[in-house]
Amino acid sequence: MSFSRRSLLSAAVALAAVLGAATIASQAHAQQKKELVIGATAGSNLDVLKLGIKPQLEQKGYKVKLVEFNDYVQPNKALADGALDANFFQHIIYLKKFAADQKLDIVDIVQGPIAPLGLYSRKFKTVADAREGARIALPNDPTNLARSLVFLEQHKLLTVKPGVDPLRVTEKDIVANPKKIQLVPLEAAQLPRALDDTDFAIVNGNFAIASGLKLTEAVALEKTPDYYLLVAAVKRADAGTPWAHDIAEAFKTPFFKQVLDKNFAGYARPSFLQ
Repeated sequence: MSFSRRSLLSAAVALAAVLGAATIASQAHAQQKKELVIGATAGSNLDVLKLGIKPQLEQKGYKVKLVEFNDYVQPNKALADGALDANFFQHIIYLKKFAADQKLDIVDIVQGPIAPLGLYSRKFKTVADAREGARIALPNDPTNLARSLVFLEQHKLLTVKPGVDPLRVTEKDIVANPKKIQLVPLEAAQLPRALDDTDFAIVNGNFAIASGLKLTEAVALEKTPDYYLLVAAVKRADAGTPWAHDIAEAFKTPFFKQVLDKNFAGYARPSFLQ
């Protein structure tokens, strides 16, 4: 082997060693990090983190920054881009669909509470008051639209095709609409404002509370199934880190349950927080 080839080989080995050491150092840094940036949508989701999760993480020595979002798109993009370490705003159905559609490698690490979906109105007090041709605003993203259509069927305002997957119901699946209800799909964050222009609005709990609506003011509240509980999410590569474990464990403590009992009565919860 010539001197030049030996030199090149030695340089390559040295470079590989440096890169390997850098990778190990980077992984170690990720494992040991003590500054966390966690995102949530405005209202109760952010408040749950502020009152129930952030204090616990700070007790363990973390510096925690909470970032507020007003839509269901940016929190996952920010997580995938590395601007966030974790987020808390979505249920598992939405997470999996969004991650697949956008080709994002993000996963859930723990379930948490959710303010129930609610039907609100400034004009009517009961579902039975809905008149013919009533306009009902509802979320326009596919998972929450399906959720809302099932909600309306449960209250006998619509009927959907028998056997249709309730997680994938669309407006095309409506087979009976006896009151000729007019559906008005809107971005979820805009739904509380739609109450002045429609007869009813189906509003996600966090946006209802952020706008000043109270769960007790709803014409009807969803009986939330477990698959619509919110989840905390991280990048898949971070799921096994100590800090991700600490975030997940903070949702399971007696302290967190006490915070929910005191400040978030009426919220749907996973079984370990009952």
